[in-house]
Amino acid sequence: MTAASAASAGERFGARLAKAVAARGPLCAGIDPHPGLIEAWGLPVDVSGLERFALSATEVLAAHAAIVKPQSAFFESFGAAGVRVLERVVGTAREAGALVLLDVKRGDIGSTMGAYTAAYVAEGAAIAADAITVSPYLGFGSLAQCAETAVSAGRGLFVLARTSNPEAGEVQNAKLPDGRTVAQAIVDSAAALNAGAEPLGDVGVVVGATVPPGELDLSRLTGPVLAPGFGAQGATVADLRALFGASLPGVLPASSRDILKHGPEQAALRQAVERVAEVLADPQENGQ
Repeated sequence: MTAASAASAGERFGARLAKAVAARGPLCAGIDPHPGLIEAWGLPVDVSGLERFALSATEVLAAHAAIVKPQSAFFESFGAAGVRVLERVVGTAREAGALVLLDVKRGDIGSTMGAYTAAYVAEGAAIAADAITVSPYLGFGSLAQCAETAVSAGRGLFVLARTSNPEAGEVQNAKLPDGRTVAQAIVDSAAALNAGAEPLGDVGVVVGATVPPGELDLSRLTGPVLAPGFGAQGATVADLRALFGASLPGVLPASSRDILKHGPEQAALRQAVERVAEVLADPQENGQ
């Protein structure tokens, strides 16, 4: 059963993700057609180069990773033709058996958020991803309808909580009147939406792998954690353990350019993604 058919058959995203991770490991492989990477592959920075880069990478990564994460902005920058390539990437990834987390970071209110919901996670969505990234910084409540629609359609959300960019701290670590940080309040709101879900809820959070340990309490989340920053940005398995706990339950370390730099040869790409998967699965690396 493909990801699309599983969603339409009513299986929850969290349950599908747990099965995929059990079968393939926790790696979230990014598909970021950055102009510099396209050039490094010896391709022109135009739609033809984008297509060759993105589809070639997807064929390899989606055959090995539980979940792949196309970065929508790099496709959108090529206009309508780039979005058509993105649609093909989503389809190709599903045919290879991977779940698709579309990194769009949408966040708005009212009918505008409704339109984003219809585009990505509603039944019959134009670019139907298994999950998308969303921003809660117009208020977590602005995501309520999107979350309800996504969950009812068998899809999921990853809500930005504590990102690793240097500018994030002034907002995400700001204290609320009840003493919690903004980031902790976002995690707690996501946890409320996952209440009672097993083995994983459908609403995850994004927490950078380079964030200092101890800032967040994730113990009640009962949902997945997308952890960008693993690999090229410097975070190691030891850093993941220090931040999220030794067993890394529900944690999806995300790596993109650290893998993609090994293209364009598909054999080299395959070896790179397999090496990362082996590191994440190594009992010694994981302290078991």
